[in-house]
Amino acid sequence: MMQRRPFLLGAAATMAAPLALAQGRPIRIVVPYAAGGPIDATARILAERVKDSLGTVIIENKPGGGGNIGADVVAKSPPDGSTIGIAAVATHAINPWLFSKMPYDAARDFTPITQMVRVPNVLVMNAETAARLRINTLADLIAYAKANPGKLNYGSGGNGSAGHLAGEMFKQGAGIFAVHIPFNGGNPAQLALLSAQVDFNFDNLATAAPNIRAGKLKALAVTTLTRSPQLPDVPPVADTIKGFAIDTWWGLVGPAGLARDIVNKYNTAFVAALQSPEAKQKFASLLADPVWSTPDEFGRFMRAELGKYEKVVKLSGAKVD
Repeated sequence: MMQRRPFLLGAAATMAAPLALAQGRPIRIVVPYAAGGPIDATARILAERVKDSLGTVIIENKPGGGGNIGADVVAKSPPDGSTIGIAAVATHAINPWLFSKMPYDAARDFTPITQMVRVPNVLVMNAETAARLRINTLADLIAYAKANPGKLNYGSGGNGSAGHLAGEMFKQGAGIFAVHIPFNGGNPAQLALLSAQVDFNFDNLATAAPNIRAGKLKALAVTTLTRSPQLPDVPPVADTIKGFAIDTWWGLVGPAGLARDIVNKYNTAFVAALQSPEAKQKFASLLADPVWSTPDEFGRFMRAELGKYEKVVKLSGAKVD
């Protein structure tokens, strides 16, 4: 995981004014998902925090195509600083391998600015099912699956979703078999788990946390390499399956060719916003961990994620169109 530290810039870079600002235009952040979700919420939090340093920042939601429509808007925008957008694990690591035709090149059509957020995923069981099967730990789940091949199933928000990919990685790493049951979205998958139609899910921590706290779901492991500060008593899958890591992340990118002085100015403003106590407090309420980086660090991270998910998607066998 990237180091969480501020990016200190030289005076010349700090003082450079983006072309969009020099022309008095607002900055547009394209969110490739619908309003009201966690990605939209964090973008709006940061837009409010940077208005003193960058001026007016407008959030524009462009959902559809699994995030591809909004990401493509950013890719095809002029590199003048007027339009930046959200790059997420789906748009920049999963979709390029999941979709047979992509409107943009995730590796070439964007300029990284900074990572913003990491949200752990968590392996959860229906609490009553876990009690009935006497499964209290991840090791218990693996042992039960090996002793009862094919009896367990898991749900996900659909073929190629993060939950599906995590499940296939888990099955391979643990040497077990469980039936995958795809649903039309994360909410139906969670409802199926709560009603014991499926045995376990890999869910977003922000979504699963209320039912974990209510005792309806039992958290067995988080999917980050280390424990999450949001769920400190739950060990990572990596403690049992070495190297296992599959979490949700998103950050800021511009179109390819965005000038370095613009990138540096935006990085400085948004990293400061991510480090502010107000943003940290609001992110904590979403069970999201703020993660800032230099543009180069974020670029290396996205390239590594793109390479990792090529293998994961092929393993799952999932394809769209």
